[in-house]
Formats: sequence, C-alpha cells, structure tokens
Amino acid sequence: MELKFQYNKISIQALQRQLNIRQAALPTLKSKETYLRINIKKEKNRMDKQQNELAELRRNIGESEQLFSEYPAGSLRAAGAEYGSENIAGITIPSLGKINFAEAAGSLVQNPAWLLWGWRTARQLIRITAEIDVAKLRVRRLELARRKTTQKVNLYEKVQIPQFSNAILKIKRYLEDVENLDKAAQKITKSRGARR
Repeated sequence: MELKFQYNKISIQALQRQLNIRQAALPTLKSKETYLRINIKKEKNRMDKQQNELAELRRNIGESEQLFSEYPAGSLRAAGAEYGSENIAGITIPSLGKINFAEAAGSLVQNPAWLLWGWRTARQLIRITAEIDVAKLRVRRLELARRKTTQKVNLYEKVQIPQFSNAILKIKRYLEDVENLDKAAQKITKSRGARR
C-alpha cells in the first residue's frame, strides 16, 4: 500500500511522529517475539514430557488394562476441573488447576481388590490427558500470538519504517528545491533591479 502524503512541513511532522512511534515500538515487539518463541519451546518440551509420562503409565498398566473393562459402572468419574489463566507477554493462556473426582463409596469387600489401584491409575490417566490437552491449547495460542507479532515486526521493519523514511526524505528534498528556486528567483529579481 502506497503511503499518501502532502509536500509541506505539517506532513513532515505527522510522518516523523508516525516514524518515531514505530521505531520506538520495534525493539519491544522484537523482544516480545523472542519471549514468545522461548515460551513456545518450553510449552512444547513440557507437552513432550507429559506425553512420555502418559506412554510410560500405559506401559506400566500393560496387561492390567483389561481389568478396566470390568470397572464397576459409576464407581469413579471426573466431577469437574478447575481452570485458571496465566498472562505471558500480554496473552492470556489457560492453566489446569485441580481435577475433582467423585468416587462411589460402595462396600470395599464387594468390589474387586484392584479397584483402589484402578482409581489411582484412572486419576493419573485423566490428569495427564487433561494436562496434554491444556498444553496443546497453550501452544496454539502462543503460536498465534507469535505469528501476529512476527507479522507486525515485519510490517514495521520492512514496510512502514522505510516508507515513512522515504516519504520524509522526498518532502525535505522537495521543500529544499522550492526554497532554492525561491532564492534563485530572488537573486535574479535583485540583480535585474540593480541593473535598472
């Protein structure tokens, strides 16, 4: 998009203000972009760690996974989860708090012996799965914010700052040319007046 301006001093002042705003904002935007990249990397590492933990838990369950098909219906369920939010570089991202479980307290004598182990394992599976889901959401939001910040940095750095600088330079040259022509015209009129 071509920058529109007029060839006068007021236009130079307006363009200079816009140029100063962008030049002042550029280092902050670059820092934000770097900070977001670092946090995305941290979140991805944490998500990888959680996925490895989930795989390890599933390996540990192994053959016992068949027992979950015999799980008494309604004996354990996730009653709710508490979510919070964090602010990273001005971006609000979710965080997982506590997950509440409801256990049907029946007679432990009538239930299978492995039920308590099953509850503990199921809680771990649900917790890790929920953490992975939240981590994916966090990464997605941070990547979106980083992409927008990168676009803004590129816009300022590669498009707007050069356009404003070039426009200011063109206006200054034009005004200098006009001033030089005025001085030359004055000299010519003065010399003609002196000859008469």
